[in-house]
Formats: sequence, C-alpha cells, structure tokens
Amino acid sequence: MVAVLREKFVALSPAMNERTRRLWAATEAKAIGRGGQSLVAKVTGISRSTIYLGLQELAAADYSTLLSAGRIRRPGGGRKTLIHHQPTLLAALDAIVDPTSRGDPQSPLRWNCKSVRKLATELQQQGFQIGHQKVADLLKELDYSLQANRKTKEGASHPDRNAQFEYINAQVQAFQRRAQPVVSVDTKKKELVGDFKQGGREWRPQGMPELVRVHDFIDKELGKAIPYGVYDLTTNTGWVSIGRDHDTAEFAVETLRRWWWHLGSQFYKSASELLITADGGGSNASRSRLWKVALQRLADELRLRLAVCHFPPGTSKWNRIEHRMFSHITINWRGRPLTSHQVIVNLISSTTTRQGLRIEAELDTNCYPRGIVVSDQEMASIQLEKANFHGEWNYTIIPRMTLN
Repeated sequence: MVAVLREKFVALSPAMNERTRRLWAATEAKAIGRGGQSLVAKVTGISRSTIYLGLQELAAADYSTLLSAGRIRRPGGGRKTLIHHQPTLLAALDAIVDPTSRGDPQSPLRWNCKSVRKLATELQQQGFQIGHQKVADLLKELDYSLQANRKTKEGASHPDRNAQFEYINAQVQAFQRRAQPVVSVDTKKKELVGDFKQGGREWRPQGMPELVRVHDFIDKELGKAIPYGVYDLTTNTGWVSIGRDHDTAEFAVETLRRWWWHLGSQFYKSASELLITADGGGSNASRSRLWKVALQRLADELRLRLAVCHFPPGTSKWNRIEHRMFSHITINWRGRPLTSHQVIVNLISSTTTRQGLRIEAELDTNCYPRGIVVSDQEMASIQLEKANFHGEWNYTIIPRMTLN
C-alpha cells in the first residue's frame, strides 16, 4: 500500500495545486480508515493538520460552493503578512531610510550605511519582528532602489552662460564655413604609471585576472602621466601629448604646437586663423597670464591668428573633447594597467570609433616648471584683441610679425 500511495502522489503531484493536493490526501486517508492520516502524511510529506483540514472540507456542506467559486483556500485563509500583524512597520522603515524628510532627524542610522541588515537590526530594536531579506522586499514595495550619486549640480550659474554657449557655437560655425581649423583642448585625468588597478573590466581567461598592486602609491621611478589633448571638431581627429612633469600653460601650448605640425598643417594648408575652445580653468585658464604669453609665441611661430573661446564657469563637461575623445580613450584602456608611458601612448594611439575617430599620441619629456611669473611688461607686449562680448572669455591673439 505504501508503494502504491507513493506512486500515485508522484504521478499526480505536478498537476495538483494546494487545494487539490489537500483534498486528494484527505480522500486517500479516509479510504484507508484507521491510521490513514499518519500513513498518507508519512508517504507524501503533507502534514497531518493539512490532511485533517481536507477531511473537514470534504465533510463541509458548502464544499460545492467553494469549488464553484474556484478558490484554493477559504476567504481569509493562509498565512498573514508581517504588515497585517505589524501595521506600523512600513512607516517605521520609511522613516529610518529617509530620516531627514520623513522621520526623526536624530535617527541613529542617519550617518550610517543603510544596509538591509542594519535596517533590520534597527527595526528589531524598535520591537518589530523582521529579517533582512524581508526588509529588502519591503523597500521595493516602498519604491526604493540602490542608487549612486549623480553629477547634476553645477553650482551658481553665470547669467550669460547660455549666451556664451551661443557665441561659441556661432564662432565654430563661422570658422568651419571659412574652412579654418577649430579645436577643443583640455587635460585628461592624471594617471599613475605602473601596475596599478585600472577601472573597468576586460575579457581574460577564466580565473586569470590581471594582478596589480594593492595600494595606489606613486612609483617614484615611473612617476605619473599627464595627457593633454587637442581634438579637431571638423576632421574628428585628435592629438595627445603625454607629459611627465607638470600641467602648465606652456605644456598646453606645446601640445597645440605639436598638433599643428603633425596634423593641423596637413589638413589646413591655407589656414590663416585657428579657433581654440577651452575650459575656463586649469593650465588653459582664461585668467592665466602664462597661457596668453605662450599663445603669443605660438601665434608668432605659426603666423596664425589664434582666437580663443572659454566655456563659462562650471561647464567644463560640455567641452567637446571630453565626450568625443577622452571618453573613448578611457574605454579603450579599461582594465589595463598603465605599466609605462609607452603603453599609455600605444593605447591612446590605438583608440578608434565607428564614427572614424583617429588619435595620434606622443611622449613629451620636456620640463615645465611651475610658478613662472609673467610681468606687466610681457603682458603689454601681447597683441590681444578682446571681443565685444565678454572679452575675458573671448579674445584673439595676433602674430606680431604680420603687423603692419
């Protein structure tokens, strides 16, 4: 009999729901008679209380009504939720997760990592019965999710911010209509050279990750890499100089000079002017005296009018070079330790996109000392024409040797 019962249960169980399984077990127990409930429970694993409930349902006068309603359990049947037994649980959890807007600003978890285990512990200390997994489920019900910080706040916006963007856009279009070069310049994030961890992941054989140092302390022999880039908006090409010394205005202008002799002069053989779009700070800052002095020397050498347009304060992320060139370089060396300056040069030079981006790179071994003071006399010698609109952001440096 035991073997027959087991065979029946195994054959029918996949097709039965909770109710039909309960009723089948009760029917078999009733047919066996004395000791039937214990035998069926032992063979099937269904509890005796469940089988007893099935016997009660079989004997109930309203059983036909229950079947016609298509219900598995009687109304109100089944285990009650935690919220049913603890009605204030959701409100307490919501107040803990966001105490500054919904709960007590002195909440003990205000300055702590709000892991589900810590949240569960805090709720338990308040008298609630709950585990960390249920906390995670309730957080989803409350429309919470794991989120990182998002960079959107740019600080105080300059009143002429949009007007400056419109001015830059108009200048770019005007230069391109005249077939004159337009470039975007900036310094990429400085990188430690050596077998240091690099963000991102790359395909490698299973279980064979690239081994790197535990601590990111600068290697005094290898030093650091300072990538300064020039991106040509018209030809979708770029140049990156990898500096080893300091990110100064002279380094930035030297990168512009190298770009011109390696790429710019090839694309723009008849150019008479060059438009440079740049951030308002850093080595190419709008207030940097050394930047303007170095640009004057470059204008004299190239015999080009150098027009400069700086982005308004706090808007560096709109610089074209950031998302047209630097972002692709970062993707190309993801998960790759930058073990030498030559590795960095090779990785940058190999960066391409389906849109046709091409980049050339070179190591700049020159020294660029900081703290160079530009005198008033040097500033007075610069042939600088300020634009009518925000001349501190928009100006042109004229080569002195072409003056009448």
